[in-house]
Amino acid sequence: MSVLGIDEITYAVQAEDLGTCYRFFVDWGLKLVQESARMLRFECLNGCRVNVAALDSPGLPPGIEEGPTLREVVWGVSDEAQLMRYAHALAQQPGFSDTVVDGVRRIGCQDPNGLTIRLQVTLKKDVQLATAVMNTWNSRERVNQPAPFYDRATPIEVGHVVFFVADVEACEAFYREHLGFAASDRYPGRGAFLRCAPEGGHHDLFLLQLPSGKRGINHVAFTVRDIHEVFGGGLHFSRCGWETQLGPGRHPVSSAYFWYFKNPAGGLIEYYADEDQLTGEWQPREFEPGPTVFAEWAVDGGLDGHTRRQKNVVGPEGKFLSEKK
Repeated sequence: MSVLGIDEITYAVQAEDLGTCYRFFVDWGLKLVQESARMLRFECLNGCRVNVAALDSPGLPPGIEEGPTLREVVWGVSDEAQLMRYAHALAQQPGFSDTVVDGVRRIGCQDPNGLTIRLQVTLKKDVQLATAVMNTWNSRERVNQPAPFYDRATPIEVGHVVFFVADVEACEAFYREHLGFAASDRYPGRGAFLRCAPEGGHHDLFLLQLPSGKRGINHVAFTVRDIHEVFGGGLHFSRCGWETQLGPGRHPVSSAYFWYFKNPAGGLIEYYADEDQLTGEWQPREFEPGPTVFAEWAVDGGLDGHTRRQKNVVGPEGKFLSEKK
């Protein structure tokens, strides 16, 4: 059995905050495909869905924390036969369900952290996109061709989700034993990076245990084409007035470039690109949590979308950033 990735996520917010969330996710680069007084539905380029529902919407799964947060993660599988295998694997789990939503069969339960998860035959589609070609000392593939620039980001999909959990070992065991996830790396006793299948990106799910035992959403990460789209998307989002939490920067554990922003729907939101690709031969590593393990480098407060400089720094007065009086 193997999960293909995230097909859909659902946030819950106060009804009066739906307007703010509408602007936020449109500025983020998602396409609005459905709207009502109680719910917004957006799609990424490959059809991965992002729902934002009012907190009092009927049928909304319970939250693992108070306030705006992520209520549900729907994982995609390849076909009906795979879905049936997961139905048998999860049948004895708390909150097990076998339902049809918008004409699509979903198998679901609650994970050990109380989060509602579901599986369905994937609705995502393959997309072919032009991406940057990098020139290195050993390989000069981009010749007579400038690298791309992006005036905003258009996320391809929800690439991974990160949760604070009360018991990281129990949660890791659940996803590995019942859903077939593979361990990529760990903070022993504190965190687990998991990928859906032995071959794939560094992580689709990161579980983080705090000393307080807090449960909740840390962030949702959206995959973009390349490092240039991380920068272009982040600069555009900054120009729109949304607040950076940290970034741009680079993670040592997954090698990915990132930019995090504060999210009115709960937790943080991330653009990222260029994560490590792993196979079944990969051996999980162990790390001690720390600032330099989280980020090899990062810009605190982000870059200003107008000056292209770090925020709260005096902007340039000449025609070039390096120009001095």
